Amino acid sequence: MLKQIGMTVLTGLVITSSATSTEAAKKPAKGLLDPERIVNVAHRGASGYAPEHTMVAYAMGHKKLKADYIEIDLQMTKDGHLIAMHDETVDRTTNGTGAVKDKTLAQIKRLDAGSWFNQAYPAYARASYRGLQVPTLNEIFDRYGKQANYYIETKSPDVYPGMEKKLLDTLKRYGLSSDRVKPGQVMIQSFSQESLLKVKRLDRNVPLVQLLEAGDVNALTARRVKDIKTYAVGVGPSFKALTKTNAALIRKNDLLLHPYTVNEKKDMHRMLDYGVTGVFTNFADRFNEVRQQHTSR
Repeated sequence: MLKQIGMTVLTGLVITSSATSTEAAKKPAKGLLDPERIVNVAHRGASGYAPEHTMVAYAMGHKKLKADYIEIDLQMTKDGHLIAMHDETVDRTTNGTGAVKDKTLAQIKRLDAGSWFNQAYPAYARASYRGLQVPTLNEIFDRYGKQANYYIETKSPDVYPGMEKKLLDTLKRYGLSSDRVKPGQVMIQSFSQESLLKVKRLDRNVPLVQLLEAGDVNALTARRVKDIKTYAVGVGPSFKALTKTNAALIRKNDLLLHPYTVNEKKDMHRMLDYGVTGVFTNFADRFNEVRQQHTSR
């Protein structure tokens, strides 16, 4: 009799455990815009290990380091092509000189966008980085399509009139417009509120993030945060100016919080303790480790 009761109890436990496992398996994954999900944004690709904004850096961040997003800074050439580059000039990250706006795409394509990295970061230098080209936005989308998530910044939009429409037209052409992708698969960010509002007028559904320099973060008020919430889903502040207080102000208003550029593990831990919902980092592998440690607490 006791043996039968024991078997019944054991069977009940197995059934309960099985049901619990099934329920867990059915639990939906958190979406990219879910504030409970902490996202890992590969800043300019895996730019700690490879030349920033090159196809090699994007591939490393996306495939090898398993970042949630490829981050792309946009500039526009003299003949109207959107390219991936952080600076308005080609001087720092290529062997050329001069403003992007004064060069055609053909001229940009002749530049070496990799050798500078080998000189600046010899510990990570590779012979294969020599001669890498500056990619266009089209080339990035040709490579990854809907298989990646994109965090795209309109850089210096006042220098490039019409950049916002060109970006949205390109997204539409590749089936990446807001009505064709999962929420958050394409994010658009800018330091320029005017640029974000232009995007909003052209596509009211694309998720926007307001970038903030350190001084703006230090001066952040409840009124400013509420203003940002009228057009954006999140804030991207300089992590150096982020505190528990201003982080709480941002999160209290249900805005995503993605500080930049967080490269050291101690800073990553601190940002997570502040309640951020993701970070921009040059070392996506480091943040994956820290994120795992944080969620395992």
